[in-house]
Amino acid sequence: MKTKLKIYDTTLRDGNQALGVSLSLRDKLRITEKLDELGFHYIEGGWPNPSNEIDCTFYREVNSLKLKARIAAFGSTRRAGVKVADDLFLPQLINTGAPVATIFGKSSTLHVQKVIQTSLSENLDMIAESVAYLRKYLDEVIYDAEHFFDGYRSDPEYAIKTLSAAAQGGAASIVLCDTNGGMLPDDFLAIFSAVKERITTPLGVHLHNDSGCADANACLAATAGAVQIQGTINGMGERCGNANLCTIIPNLQLKRGFRIVSDHQLSLLTPVSVFITELANITPNCRLPYVGEAAFSHKAGAHADGVRKVRHSFEHVPPETVGNARNFVVSDQAGSSTILEKLSTIQPSLDKKDPLVKKLLHTIKDLEAEGYQFEAADGSFELIAREVLGLFKEPFSVKGFRVIEEKRENGHVFSEATIKVRENEVFEHTAAEGDGPVNALDNALRKALVKMYPSLGSVKLEDFKVRVLDGREGTESKVRVLIESSDGESRWGTVGVSANIIEASWMALIDSLKYKLMKEMLAKTGAVRRAIRRY
Repeated sequence: MKTKLKIYDTTLRDGNQALGVSLSLRDKLRITEKLDELGFHYIEGGWPNPSNEIDCTFYREVNSLKLKARIAAFGSTRRAGVKVADDLFLPQLINTGAPVATIFGKSSTLHVQKVIQTSLSENLDMIAESVAYLRKYLDEVIYDAEHFFDGYRSDPEYAIKTLSAAAQGGAASIVLCDTNGGMLPDDFLAIFSAVKERITTPLGVHLHNDSGCADANACLAATAGAVQIQGTINGMGERCGNANLCTIIPNLQLKRGFRIVSDHQLSLLTPVSVFITELANITPNCRLPYVGEAAFSHKAGAHADGVRKVRHSFEHVPPETVGNARNFVVSDQAGSSTILEKLSTIQPSLDKKDPLVKKLLHTIKDLEAEGYQFEAADGSFELIAREVLGLFKEPFSVKGFRVIEEKRENGHVFSEATIKVRENEVFEHTAAEGDGPVNALDNALRKALVKMYPSLGSVKLEDFKVRVLDGREGTESKVRVLIESSDGESRWGTVGVSANIIEASWMALIDSLKYKLMKEMLAKTGAVRRAIRRY
């Protein structure tokens, strides 16, 4: 029988300590609701103290949310030589109104003697008295044994004494922390198993990923009898991050028989992962297991062909179980099977041997020989595919453009673009300024087209990337420009390649707006067909 395993999320505290992350109060409250939807058992909000107004306010406002998860307040044991009631931080945990307090203390003689500079016996009193004090006022006290694994390796008997002190104080569970993140799986499991034989209080783990083993170690702990896994969404955290709950939960639930969350909650994992990445304003790691954009992407032709025939031939779990999606990447390694899979959403009846499939494949190969890549440019790929299949006709054409760059006396660089656009027999000749040549072109293009297609006003340029394809040719090198656009409902990527960066940008811009119009056309066509069927 599997141990009842509970998930303790510390994204709002430990995850917020990641390089480049700074969550606002509103961010924290929104993330809390998402974590609760996932069915996590504990959500740690932060470390409330007089110098951290956001975390103090969080605990006041989180009480208004209707949550199933238990909210935990984080802090430390009392300071050396200070009574628990007089400590600066411990009363703050009680004042939060949270039902759970999680406090950390020192397990390592190095940290006791050299870092907090107190005696080994005083450290044991600090742990026992702090837990006992909080236990009088709160439903549950969790003790995090900081630096436990390093401390155990240097002095196992003292490390065990610190755990016994927490148990004596009344800790509901004791969490063994690999704070430096350096434990390898065999050493980790040996120490965890040895502790479990001597400590009867339920054990959990809190693991950092500095040796790349946090997720594996967390899974080993669960199978060895841990009752609590602490971690963060996407493994966010200090230095190399924390144990990644987006990896650990599906590993244990889909492969080790643990029933941690419902199937529906498990299917929310990818959307929540993306949501928190966006809210934290960090670059998503597309290669994250289970929830990354590349987790179920197939690029090589043989792989794509295999997956089309038997899904699990190249997928260890069905992507939909974790809310992700299968993606067939169009690339120079792709074959007709990949093209066919991509086309199945455009024209499902196409056969692999259809001449149009071969024509499209050759077109893509020729473009890639020029430097195009379509892995992140699905918008450009779909435009090409529909044009080859005769399913899309360009709604407008650009007869030419001109860009003027002028550096004026005040040091400001002035950019102006002029374009001429034709839609049927209607011509628009417009000019616009911008912060740079690409921005000026974008403004001029929209200025002309919004008169004809008002919906283009909703399109925003979300990201702009330039890659030099062969730096050996210096300023004459070709560049590839990738643009990501959004209309508030969906996002799409488009690409352009040229030895002229402005022309490459122009190509990607044109494709971006054409893709929006194509989507709109397809939506209208679908609505008409549904109306005809109803009639």
